[in-house]
Amino acid sequence: MAARWKTWAIPLLLLGFGIGAGIEFGRGLRQPSQAQENPLKQTRKPAAGKNHNVMIPDSPAAVVADWERPYPQYQPLGKVLQPFPTVRPGEIVPQDLYRYGGRSPSSFASVDDVKDFDEFYRECSDMKPKVLAERTKYMQRRYDFHGKVRTDVAMTRGKPIPVGPVVRLPKGIKNWEELGELTPRQLRERDLFPEGFRPLSHPLHSTGHQLFPQAWTAQHPEHERFDVDFDIPATCLPEFPPPLFLITRPDLGDVSCGREITQANFRELFDGILTPEQMEGLRLLVTKFPTTWFNQTKHRVTLQPVRGTACFDCHVNGHTNAAIEMDPGTRPTLARVRLDTPSLRGNHVNLLFSLKRSIRSTDHFAEVEEYFDGDISLQPQIGGRQLDRVSTNRMGDFNSIIGFPPAPKLNRFGRLDAAKASAAELRGEKLFHGKARCAECHPPPFYLDNQMHDLCLEDFYPGRAQGWSKTFSLRGIKDSPPYFHDGRLPTLEDVVEFFNVVFQTKLTADEKRDLVAFMACL
Repeated sequence: MAARWKTWAIPLLLLGFGIGAGIEFGRGLRQPSQAQENPLKQTRKPAAGKNHNVMIPDSPAAVVADWERPYPQYQPLGKVLQPFPTVRPGEIVPQDLYRYGGRSPSSFASVDDVKDFDEFYRECSDMKPKVLAERTKYMQRRYDFHGKVRTDVAMTRGKPIPVGPVVRLPKGIKNWEELGELTPRQLRERDLFPEGFRPLSHPLHSTGHQLFPQAWTAQHPEHERFDVDFDIPATCLPEFPPPLFLITRPDLGDVSCGREITQANFRELFDGILTPEQMEGLRLLVTKFPTTWFNQTKHRVTLQPVRGTACFDCHVNGHTNAAIEMDPGTRPTLARVRLDTPSLRGNHVNLLFSLKRSIRSTDHFAEVEEYFDGDISLQPQIGGRQLDRVSTNRMGDFNSIIGFPPAPKLNRFGRLDAAKASAAELRGEKLFHGKARCAECHPPPFYLDNQMHDLCLEDFYPGRAQGWSKTFSLRGIKDSPPYFHDGRLPTLEDVVEFFNVVFQTKLTADEKRDLVAFMACL
């Protein structure tokens, strides 16, 4: 037994000795001399007998003391912007929040922001008349909602199109052509950029969240809020309910058959038209889920608990009812821009989704839809909307077959058919692609460049820089008032006046009318 042990043990010991010697020899070749060694490494050499597995403390972060520079769009508080006020949900805040900046104490919200529902309801409902009075006064300062509509052109289902401009000219300016002659510097120094061209806040920005127009709450009173009402008149809103067109079945025309699509009727309307996968996607789009302020907890703005809202409650029939919310991708709450619900029509040609976050697919957008205001910490507190990737893919599949409304005067390349268009519409098309510079961001055939742009509107008035925003398609634009991402431009005429000032294109009154005539054809 001993002899057998010696036959394999001795070579093994020699081999181990050789390997160890080789390693030490290699270390000797790689080790720097004592003079060359990093002094920091010397100080961190473990002492004999110490535990070598204890993590050392992190070194301090680097600091540049004189970091402030006059960067473009950097707006330090106290110079250009005032600090945001500290408010609780439901409290009245300044209407012109574009003049404010800074941080909030925390990015996170909690259902305990509402300590006691009965007390919150009583305070907000008592405050509501004052909230509405202040908002009415503010909106009257910005707009003249005279209620005029066009008789020659209508929305797809027949609702009259509002006539503008309704944005009020600043005092001392006689007409829009005079305003269009002023430079950005003159407009800023003389404070002549119209109030209606500046960012439009939520009517109750301290709470924010989804706010439905009266046409919706008249049909669905469970979504009527006890703290605030909608602030734009029905004349300047889309038709309700709107038609729905599918790119897979254009031969069917309005597949909604004039009805608002809901969880109760979607299968009746679409069985035999959609694939089973698309049907499941539509089912999820019309299913109500709890949201930040529409739910069954004390953290709500409805008198009675509600099941929540569905995607198609704002994007009615795949279009929009002009309900608003606030951009979930920004903090603090008072810095979040108001969002007018965009249409889902034509999402099959969009490469960007959401206003500022550059979301790149309809299924990703369905996954992050703003049910909790971008605050995932509220989801487990309120409950409700855990969707897996299969579900969001199916929602995206239906989302991707919602078509644009018919545009009979456009040809196969998205340009006007000269045999069908009027002289004014043809002149407007030429302006759109030329002097007015519209086509630089809205090229045919979809009148969309799938890019983001920064209009740098802070050059025109003292206010917080708003940054980059995505381009929206202009196809079917006559069906989608009000305009701009926050609905600040109630009519197409207001849109033309706004960009005439911002782009300094100096359009004449006749040219503006022709441009509006063309856009109504899209």
